[in-house]
Amino acid sequence: MARLFGIAGVQMAVVAWDADATIDKMAQITHQIGRSFPWVQMIIFHELCAAAMVQFDATLDIDVWNGLQQPIPGRFTDRLCDIAQREKKWILPGSLYERDGDKTYNTAVVISPEGEIVAKYRKLFPWYPMEAESPGTEFCVFDVPDVGRFGVSICYDMWFPEMIRALVWMGAEVILHPTMTPTSDRDLEVVLSQANAITNQCYFVDINGIGPWGGGRSMIVDPDGRVLQQSGTQETVLTEILDLDRVTLTREYGNVGMAQTLKHLRDSNIKFPQYQTDFANGEGIKPLGKLQLHRDFKRGTT
Repeated sequence: MARLFGIAGVQMAVVAWDADATIDKMAQITHQIGRSFPWVQMIIFHELCAAAMVQFDATLDIDVWNGLQQPIPGRFTDRLCDIAQREKKWILPGSLYERDGDKTYNTAVVISPEGEIVAKYRKLFPWYPMEAESPGTEFCVFDVPDVGRFGVSICYDMWFPEMIRALVWMGAEVILHPTMTPTSDRDLEVVLSQANAITNQCYFVDINGIGPWGGGRSMIVDPDGRVLQQSGTQETVLTEILDLDRVTLTREYGNVGMAQTLKHLRDSNIKFPQYQTDFANGEGIKPLGKLQLHRDFKRGTT
């Protein structure tokens, strides 16, 4: 039996700084998707969607900001779990600001159709020095019964080839990637989405926001690097039927029937020098300055 899986990516605008109103909107969209596309089994939203996050606002009331940071599980995830259970859908609600002790994480959860949190992922690579959240320490894969294994990454994670390769090494056949990119490097992320799909021979589902929450152009890429869906810059629902047997086919016969890269890498016995020692000791790395926000063109000056 073919391993077919219906998926929908929601490119939307949030209700700024109002997580409850935003979750209401997510619930309405989820319900409408269920009515219009009953074959859709999983719905994905963009990074920090459920947190009602917008660009940094220096005038934001501190009580509002503190209210957007919640434990997981907590009030926001309880509401999202209720939606998943009511609509009987897998939901990846973008991500939330998770408060744990004195630290804040950018955290994605995966919720089953039974309304249970089956996976939690803290973003490994916050966009330093622009973001201030603490980094996570664990990779995230989870299984959809009778379908296959999925991996989760968030936004800036996609810029690190090792990140996506680790998820594939752990068995992921589909990478779910909520992002929130309103800046001009969205052009580069479009390329990276295809590159990550090609080099890892997997599906790559990259869902962005719009307006202050992202420049749109969400996309779904297949294991051969073909763009199956790509939106513009308006509110859009992307729907696609993924065939996970296509992942098996591509990995066995190669991208478009040629490059069997994962098998080649497995059989090469090459030990990459950058991973045999401290990465900071590399000749191309040692001359680099501090990871900081530069204010002029003189290295190290703030």
